[in-house]
Parts: sequence; structure tokens; C-alpha cells
Amino acid sequence: MKIANGLAAIALSIGLCAHASAPAHADVRAIGSGASFPFPIYSAWFKDFSKQHDDITIDYQAKGSGAGIQDFINRTVDFAASDAAMTQEEIDKVKGGAVLLPMTAGEIVLAYNLPGDPKNLKLPRDVYPAIFSGKITRWNDPKIVEANPGIKLPDMPITVVRRSDSSGTNFVFTQHLAAVSPEFKEKVGVGTTVQWPASDKFIAAPKNDGVTATIKQTPGSIGYIEYGYAKLTKANTALLQNKAGQYVEAGGDAGAAALSEADFDKNLIAWVKDPTGENAYPITTFTWMLFYKDQDDQKAAALREMVEYGLTEGQKLADKMGYVPLPENVVAKVREAKQEIQ
Repeated sequence: MKIANGLAAIALSIGLCAHASAPAHADVRAIGSGASFPFPIYSAWFKDFSKQHDDITIDYQAKGSGAGIQDFINRTVDFAASDAAMTQEEIDKVKGGAVLLPMTAGEIVLAYNLPGDPKNLKLPRDVYPAIFSGKITRWNDPKIVEANPGIKLPDMPITVVRRSDSSGTNFVFTQHLAAVSPEFKEKVGVGTTVQWPASDKFIAAPKNDGVTATIKQTPGSIGYIEYGYAKLTKANTALLQNKAGQYVEAGGDAGAAALSEADFDKNLIAWVKDPTGENAYPITTFTWMLFYKDQDDQKAAALREMVEYGLTEGQKLADKMGYVPLPENVVAKVREAKQEIQ
């Protein structure tokens, strides 16, 4: 459990720094919960924001998008975060109205653990959905071997690590696989929770850090995590074949190329389920903060200020932490929409 303990220690130290930097006499304390996908970058934001505003404390607990949305609907938090945004039905349940703001973006990668530690494993477009639907079950499957002539693939079963909790990462990942594979859509489905194959080779772990740790500890495993977690732990990640037929690595401009195809609706929700660009990384998404339209005036002002920090100083941290900086046109939309937090 060394990896799990290490990740927990990293998360705890970030969180403690965020709390320690704000004084006990803080005038405004805002509590949030939700997605683990953006937790590393949000923690860094809140730590720095607290240094700059000694009268505001931001506390955030990563417990998964589903739990965050439920807390938000129940009004047990001041804000929430979700990679799955919110459905119209969920938005309608929020007393006083909801404001959804895409605050950062990231890529979901397939991290793997194979004997010999091979790098740059290529997974064709028809292969990775088949792995996660339980159709391809061994690492030396002919389709994987054909795509990787330079890698000696072992004759061993594939262990799939999936999320155990209600997860926005789960939603984005299954949404993409369903767009690529009708068979996956029919067999597994799309959602924050889905019916994964009933197999002892499908094992569950909570949140992005739990999945990351389990992959690191399990030879022959593969699982889906936010790229920042892979970058933090130096996990091996696969090159995925996109719709244009190119094998693309996460990071750099690949995420931005995918997000350039986004078309936002009235709630500032946009999905790029299967980007068409030649250089686009295939599983890229925005992630949202959720705010109340109607709340305490002082708290609303503090949250608007926090959003502005995220749009300016916060975006400068994105690339080095494994996230995708927001395009300028999206920053402008969010800046306008934050005025609804009153």
C-alpha cells in the first residue's frame, strides 16, 4: 500500500497547506465537495488564493462528482464540482437556481502496469473499448500485438481497474467509449455508475487516486484516470488511436485540439465525445464548478473572486499539473456567467 499511502499523503499535505494558509479569524469560509478529477489543481488554487485573501477560507473535499452533486442539491455545501456537469433534472432540483462554470479541463488516460515496464503502448480504436467491455481479455491478443510490433506483450490476463464510486470521470470515459463502440454502449452503457462486466478481472477502486494506486500495485492491470494523476505518479499511459486514425499521447496541445470542437449550451455544458481533429486526444473534457444563484451576499462575492482567480492565475498552473488551460473564448463566457452568483 506504499503508493496509496503516498498519494494520500500528497493529497493531505496539499489540503493541509490550503487550510493552514488561511487564518482562524477568516470572515468567509466556503465549503465545497465533489470531483476528484480536478482535486490536485483545485487544491493548489485554494492554497494560493488563501495566501492572497486572508479573510477567505476555501475548503474542498474530493468525494466524487455524484456525491458532490447530491451535496449541492441538498445545500450542505457552498459550492460543488463535477466532471459530469449536471443534468437538467438535477439543475431543476436546486433551490434558488444553479450556475455551472467550466473552470478547467483535462484528459482521461489509460494507465497500465506490464512486466518489463514497456513505454508508449498503442491501443487501436477498436481495442480499448473491447478491453473495458470484457471482450479482449489477454495482453497478447492479436490486435494488441499487431499494433505494437516493438513490444513483447505477455501471455497474461488483463485486469481492468474501474471506479467504485459515482464518478464524473466514469461518465466522461463511458460516454466516449459508447460513442466509439455501439457494443460497449449496449453492454456497459453510459453514466456516473454503469454495469461493468461481472468478472474477477474487473476490480473497483475509489476516486482517481484509488484507481491510480491500484494500477501501480497490480501487474497486468489497466485503468482510466485523469492525466494529472498519471503525471504525478509517473504511470505509463497508452497512446490512443483517435477518430482520424492517429495514435495520440495525452498532454501538450492534444487536449486543446479536442476542446476546440466544443459547442456550449445555455448552461455552459459542452461535451466532445469523439473529437475529429487529427491531433486531438480522444478523451478530453471540461470539468465544472457548481454555484448557487441565490445565497449569502458576502459568500457570493468571495466565490466570484475565487472564480476570477481560477480564470487568471489559476490557468497558469494547468499545463504543468497535467490539465488543459481554458481557451480564451471559454474564459470570457465563464467571466460573464460568474456574475449570476449573487
